Amino acid sequence: MNYPTVSVVIATRNRPQMLRVAIDAVMNQTYPGLIECIVVFDRTEPDVDLLRSETSRTVVVTENGRTGGLAGARNSGILLAQGDLVAFCDDDDVWLPSKLEKQVATLGSAYTSVTGIVIDYGGRTAVRIPDQASFTLQNLVRNRIMEAHPSSVLMRRDALLGHVGLVDEELPGSYAEDFDLILRAAQAGPISVVDEALVKVHWGQSLFSRDWGVIREAIDYLLAKHEVLRTDRKASARLYGRRAFASAGLGDRRQAFRDCWTTWRLQPLQQRIYVTLPVAMGLMTAEQMLDLAHKRGRGI
Repeated sequence: MNYPTVSVVIATRNRPQMLRVAIDAVMNQTYPGLIECIVVFDRTEPDVDLLRSETSRTVVVTENGRTGGLAGARNSGILLAQGDLVAFCDDDDVWLPSKLEKQVATLGSAYTSVTGIVIDYGGRTAVRIPDQASFTLQNLVRNRIMEAHPSSVLMRRDALLGHVGLVDEELPGSYAEDFDLILRAAQAGPISVVDEALVKVHWGQSLFSRDWGVIREAIDYLLAKHEVLRTDRKASARLYGRRAFASAGLGDRRQAFRDCWTTWRLQPLQQRIYVTLPVAMGLMTAEQMLDLAHKRGRGI
């Protein structure tokens, strides 16, 4: 068979040990085709010791030559990629050996593929398996489907350079850049789903998961950008609920209560209202509530 070349983009910053584990997992894939691993160093000096040049496996290192941050780093890798397909892997995540082989085998005519994930948070694990029916545009905007994690995503390179587009570098702090990308991918065509957990995702390592000010700005940006997020009441409620929690995390109690009220008018049973109120009332901190959610393999 003529297997397509896969370019794997790993954006990294100051995680040398985890990065090597991630690279090794990519290099040890059972996929019989060529794999090009592009490691993009964001605002740090590239480590040339990572370079590899083997028959079917190569590692390239480069600097982020675009906007500083995750979005710009991913785009630097996409633009350097030579493969027909582009996959992403965060530098603190690990692929299971058959991940690429199974994704390429089931991609078909789709532009995008995702797999299930195993979430590891402080030694606790939770398995999240996707199903094909959940990956509709309506369901994606209404539910933050964690299986659409960037480390599970495989896309056709010509789609990234064409009608889907590159990662949005205008998003504040690159927050939810993966959500924005998967929304655009879903609007471009069906998403192929591999119903197995093929990526181990380490939660709690994100550099901005608790940067509440950036999160609030990014939510406002997403609402302004995507009409589908504004016109679908459940989608709007989910984001305003997340905004309420970010406001509570900032200590902006008045805005947190306003956002909770907006969320309630859109969807009274939106659960983010009820995880925000204890934080806004000072009964517990945002970090404590987030920790409880993460232990169950969920976000807020």
